[in-house]
Amino acid sequence: MATDLIINATSYEVRIALLEHGELVEFYLERPSERGLAGNIYYGRVSRVLPGMQAAFVDIGLERNGFLYVDDVNIGAQQVDNLANGNGHNHDDDQMPPESLSKREPGMNIDDLLVEGQELLVQISKEPIGSKGARLTCNITLPGRNLVFMPMTDHIGISRKIENEETRSRLKEIIENLRPADTGFILRTVGENATHALLEADMEFLLNLWMEIQDSAAVHKAPYLLYKDLDTTLRVVRDVFSPSVDRVVVDDKATYERVWQFVQNFAPRLLNKVHHFAENIPVFDAYGIGTDISRVLNKKVWLRCGGYIIIENTEALTVVDVNTGRYVGKRDLEDTIYKTNMEAAKEIAYQMRLKNIGGIIIVDFIDMEQEAHREEVVRILQEAVKRDKCRVNILKVSEFGLVQMTRKRSREDIVQIMCEPCNCCAGNGWVKSRRTVAYEIFRRIAKERLPGMVRAAIKVNPRVAAMMLKDEASTIHEIEDDLQIQIIIEPDSHLAVEKYAIIWGSDNSTTSFPALKKGHT
Repeated sequence: MATDLIINATSYEVRIALLEHGELVEFYLERPSERGLAGNIYYGRVSRVLPGMQAAFVDIGLERNGFLYVDDVNIGAQQVDNLANGNGHNHDDDQMPPESLSKREPGMNIDDLLVEGQELLVQISKEPIGSKGARLTCNITLPGRNLVFMPMTDHIGISRKIENEETRSRLKEIIENLRPADTGFILRTVGENATHALLEADMEFLLNLWMEIQDSAAVHKAPYLLYKDLDTTLRVVRDVFSPSVDRVVVDDKATYERVWQFVQNFAPRLLNKVHHFAENIPVFDAYGIGTDISRVLNKKVWLRCGGYIIIENTEALTVVDVNTGRYVGKRDLEDTIYKTNMEAAKEIAYQMRLKNIGGIIIVDFIDMEQEAHREEVVRILQEAVKRDKCRVNILKVSEFGLVQMTRKRSREDIVQIMCEPCNCCAGNGWVKSRRTVAYEIFRRIAKERLPGMVRAAIKVNPRVAAMMLKDEASTIHEIEDDLQIQIIIEPDSHLAVEKYAIIWGSDNSTTSFPALKKGHT
């Protein structure tokens, strides 16, 4: 499979595209002004313990305190020793009793583990969203090229995508012989063919990095940023660039040199695959990626057969609806539905990976009568998600004909990064109809008309104005007769459908238009 990693870097934005056979399958975006915080490690101070929520707020130096659930509290033995021996800045035994400094055992509550004023190491596991602070964890992870280091966990894990049992056993034995006691490591998929020497070098790098983080915590006062994760460019190169990738193409010279140096340090055998794109045309245009990116934001995705899927994001979950659309089939209705669902299953797996849809996902396939068809559609979906690096769990078709799944959220949804709530509809996805706006205006005229006012000039969107003058002309005349006023409709192309203003005037006076707000004068 021809696989290319294309990096377009500017001072204001970095865009990275992963292509398989020329098709865009993953898209990464980072803006320096909005750089993510996930993966950063902080020396934080507990500002408030909430037994009723089994959580605590932790001050990590950001605008809003982070949120730490009891399940994410795990103060490792080494950290306990450092804090209990006075390596840190909270030496008040009344504030931080020794019994609170212990690894979490089943059934322990948040106030058994933490007290206000306590200092501890935490890592951001989920970005701050809206008014919510960052989600924190004490289960620190440090990703390397081939390994992920878990200093608070005594565990060895091997990527599920490495299926050969002999290979898994060999790699697990190497890690077991290399790792220090009471530490954990997970071998990443990219490390499937890693040698003993490569794993040892990776492990040594991660252990030294962890030691530097601990040393920094010992000399700084909370809150303090101890470790900043790699930027998107190097993180994608670290996580995605493997022997299966044919080329890494970078258009910016400085970024190319950073990538080249990074690969030389961590994967020198792949260095000949890193290329600088020095042509006069934009690199994304050269690879025909621009059009594909513009389609990433579409909620409606057409299938080759003529059917389509609708992808709707909500705060709690993502809903996918499958429709036959223009596809009428060739044999019978059941066959038409089955073929549409089969193609939709593959497209849904592709769209989840491309848009980076995470969390709970509900798929409403078209109802199928035959049980064999339902099972085959789920099988095709399970097969299609195997190419996804993020972990996906899929349940069987429910009694309501829905397929429920979860996908690990590794980074922000592309739509959330590239879009913001609509200024007209306030993020609802809908705006009031022209007729609804017109009737709202009529009610306000009747309500706000004062004695002596004989004229109401209404400034509205041209589409609303056209509807009012054509379809509601009789209503306007009726209101004029009832209130003994003159109504003047003034189209304004600068106004959105829901925005309008009403100017009241007497025989000898007029007022200027007020500041416009949606649905208000």
